[in-house]
Amino acid sequence: MHKNSWQNRRHGRRSNQQNPRFRQQGSDERGNSVTRQSSQDSGHVGDDEAPSTSSGTAGSTSVPDLPGYYFDPEKKRYFRLLPGHNNCNPLTKEGIRQKEMESKRLQLLEEEDKQKKVARMGFNASSLLQKSKLGFLNVTSYCRLAHELRVSCMQRKKVQIQSSDPSALASDRFNLILADTNSDRLFTVNDVKVGGSKYGVISLRGLKAPSLKVHMHENLYFTNRKVNSVCWASLNHLDSHILLCLMGIAETPGCATLLPASLFVSSHPAGDRPGMLCSFRIPGAWSCAWSLNIQANNCFSTGLSRRVLVTNVVTGHRQSFGTSSDVLAPLLFNGCRSGEIFAIDLRCRNQGKGWKATRLFHDSAVTSVQILQEEQNLMASDMAGTIKLWDLRTTKCIRQYEGHVNEYAYLPLHVHEGEGIVVAVGQDCYTRIWSFHDACLLRTIPSPHPTSKADIPSVAFSSRLGGFRGAPGLLMAVQQDLYCFSYT
Repeated sequence: MHKNSWQNRRHGRRSNQQNPRFRQQGSDERGNSVTRQSSQDSGHVGDDEAPSTSSGTAGSTSVPDLPGYYFDPEKKRYFRLLPGHNNCNPLTKEGIRQKEMESKRLQLLEEEDKQKKVARMGFNASSLLQKSKLGFLNVTSYCRLAHELRVSCMQRKKVQIQSSDPSALASDRFNLILADTNSDRLFTVNDVKVGGSKYGVISLRGLKAPSLKVHMHENLYFTNRKVNSVCWASLNHLDSHILLCLMGIAETPGCATLLPASLFVSSHPAGDRPGMLCSFRIPGAWSCAWSLNIQANNCFSTGLSRRVLVTNVVTGHRQSFGTSSDVLAPLLFNGCRSGEIFAIDLRCRNQGKGWKATRLFHDSAVTSVQILQEEQNLMASDMAGTIKLWDLRTTKCIRQYEGHVNEYAYLPLHVHEGEGIVVAVGQDCYTRIWSFHDACLLRTIPSPHPTSKADIPSVAFSSRLGGFRGAPGLLMAVQQDLYCFSYT
């Protein structure tokens, strides 16, 4: 009896497999059961795992977002987000974000190589020339708009750096670059492979098309301390020194150092004798700035924790001004961690009251302050990525520049009134160029190297790189390479 029952069950199962309708129905039931099981599993995992990146960021809005999972549009399937980095080849939110940023960067680089950049709709040379002939544009406006058009069409070329130590060029990484007033010299801070930083001055006089060649002049000065801030200082003559703010380590306190540019071989003007290095012990200094105001001649200001220190280089006299927040961007106008920007009236002494002449406010920590030429406007950027142009007479924001990216980094802001542009490098490693006059974003330049928090590009812009007859454009230093975005 048992044998007959077993044969009947076997015969029935064989007949069902030969029936296509039964096979289709069975597969549907198994698919529905798997779907129900996966939905139950996903709901159960969602209680334990953190919310995942939205599927919209992956480029597919029709795919539902499952907590704890990430949808890959290329492989068209879900992957589990693994918390921490203890697993082999983990899939984390940071890795997903890095992959998306790298894909976007490569796409923009490919587009830049294939097509010509256009600043905005209807903004081309023929339309500008036609408006100028019809009298809609005066000479000043025409020159400014033509300059903006050339900026939007800059092409990237790699600069060849010559040095007495070629092996160092291959290993040392650019930390920052800073052009002087005449744009014929470039001060550099390079991170050394063994640790620490060294300084150099690049002569830009050989920066001429088609062969872009420059020469690096180095010296023996080397520091194992972090360089917080750098600026050119006009002590003996225009840009005769470099002012550096160095962070203290261990038992060595922080300091502000005046480094003569004449210490660099062939980088100083003819007849200028090498000067001496001068250091001022200032513990806890965040940043520094050289004063261009005649009321504070031969002075520099230093931002510290809850105070500003103004030091006269010649006499050594110091003035201290207490604040309610850390000063990250010092000048006669100072930017604080609290978002406050205030002006110092130097006629008031340390004990005097009412020395805050002007007060402005941002919603985040102010990282850069630039006073414009006529000293009636001020431009500032903060850690929220906000860039504002302020009218100092009315203490109101008259213009805001959108698109800058910053979350917590100390990033500089470059304002060029003569060229009519504003340049800033974001924490996403993209260099953005805005029109100074109407805040229009003219250009977004991706980094030539993969984006990294440790490899944020440092830039310098001028309409005459290399001096009076130099090539106009943008210099970008990232890792061991120097690039020139020139235009004609």
